[in-house]
Amino acid sequence: MTLMDEQIPVLSVTALNSTAREIIEGNFPLLRVEGEISNFSAPGSGHWYFSLKDSSAQVRCAMFRQRNTYSRMQPRNGLQVLVLAQPTLYEGRGEFQLVVEQIQESGEGDLQARFVALKEKLAAEGLFEARHKRPLPIWPQRVAVITSATGAALQDIRATLARRWPLLTVLVYPVLVQGEQASAQIVEALHKASTRRSEEVIILARGGGSAEDLWCFNEEVVARAIRASTLPVVTGIGHEIDFTIADFASDLRAATPTAAAEAVSPDRSEWLPRVQGLSGQLTRQMQRKLQDEAQRLDFLRMRLRHPGEGLDLAQQRLAAARQNLARAMLMREQFWTRQFAYLEERRRRQDPIQHLQALQKQLEASRSRLRQMMLEHLQRNQLRLQQSTAALGFLDPLAVLQRGFAVLRDASGKVLFSSADSRSGDILEATLARGTLHCQVLEADATGD
Repeated sequence: MTLMDEQIPVLSVTALNSTAREIIEGNFPLLRVEGEISNFSAPGSGHWYFSLKDSSAQVRCAMFRQRNTYSRMQPRNGLQVLVLAQPTLYEGRGEFQLVVEQIQESGEGDLQARFVALKEKLAAEGLFEARHKRPLPIWPQRVAVITSATGAALQDIRATLARRWPLLTVLVYPVLVQGEQASAQIVEALHKASTRRSEEVIILARGGGSAEDLWCFNEEVVARAIRASTLPVVTGIGHEIDFTIADFASDLRAATPTAAAEAVSPDRSEWLPRVQGLSGQLTRQMQRKLQDEAQRLDFLRMRLRHPGEGLDLAQQRLAAARQNLARAMLMREQFWTRQFAYLEERRRRQDPIQHLQALQKQLEASRSRLRQMMLEHLQRNQLRLQQSTAALGFLDPLAVLQRGFAVLRDASGKVLFSSADSRSGDILEATLARGTLHCQVLEADATGD
């Protein structure tokens, strides 16, 4: 049998899908199916579209307006429901689906229950408290972006940062953003960015998706890695209505990846007028400074004289200084001449021998007074020493021990002052005036305090 075998009929896609639909609807009656709602949408047509899922599979569902009008419940993502539905095939896209006739609530879905339980657990630990939130840098220069390298979220972030603040350097840490390996890669990227610290803020982002697609951001390890980061983390996950555990753990939750990029970047359209205003102020201040310096230069120019004038003035001052110096030297010479004559006259009038005898008498009298003072000083110090020795004897602890007292110490050598410092059975050391005793406490008086 080959592709060109004419015995095999050729079908168009329309005919194939139509035949498959007839087979499915002809072999399946109305069924009751239970599952968790995800990807719910209600467009303007009034129809409801959603998926029913369990732990290992999902199926697309449609409940048309003429049926959902009579429903007494409003579906929402994460709700566990029971539906009465007809299995069929949507021929336009070749998709297997259930056309729902009736729907009723049967409880919260498994994913929603896990989400609520983890949120309550981490909240009870204080992981989401505002006091743990780190402020974002006002003027960051480098931003780390943790997201899919091929997703639209990265392009939106790059475009937003380039539009708002082109000076920012973006370093991308590519990771999976859905699937079993996604959470481990996200944790590793957070740790790497936190350890390197070459950036100043982290954006953790991905585009919209179902609850299953976003589930890696609801893992406990991701939330704890966000709080353990040394850099502030901004999340922009899914659409505005999507909330994940990572959003609660982050330092700032943005509604979308674009909003996250806006949160970490200054807006040049806002700052450009300020910079232009500051530039104008700086220009005006520089102009005023130049004008002031120009006036100062003009003033210095008017004070500036020809060097010859200064030289003439210096020569005049030098000549005057020479005259003053000659006059002062003459007066000094005359003074010392008179002083020398006066001293010479005094020398002739005084007899050196008599002067020497008088000095010897003064020396002997000084020696006598010195001996008397030393003797008195020695007597006073001896008396003070005797008094101090007597006072020291009263303070000597050995003297107290001589009167029958003892000093008690515990095993560590600490002196005991109260019975409350020991307990029954303690071994104490008693120091006496002569020798030492080791005693055991039989009973400690509790009133020792």
